[in-house]
Amino acid sequence: RGQARPNSELGPAEARRAAVLDTSARTLLGRAVDRLALSARAHDRLLRVARTIADLDASDDVRADHLAEALGYRVPVGPGAMR
Repeated sequence: RGQARPNSELGPAEARRAAVLDTSARTLLGRAVDRLALSARAHDRLLRVARTIADLDASDDVRADHLAEALGYRVPVGPGAMR
């Protein structure tokens, strides 16, 4: 990895390059995008958070458990989200 900037400062293309997903993480991400109707911005933000979690776990790749944890940190938005 060895990038010069923190994950939070990565642009969309950089985040996608930095967050190398294993097969199960790629499947989970696809399902999350479909079921949660994630925007491109939310998708990229999710990748940055998952990459940070993987870094803390000293993992080269982003695994499904990293992505699942990142999904757990999402703040619900929309009608009735804060009930």
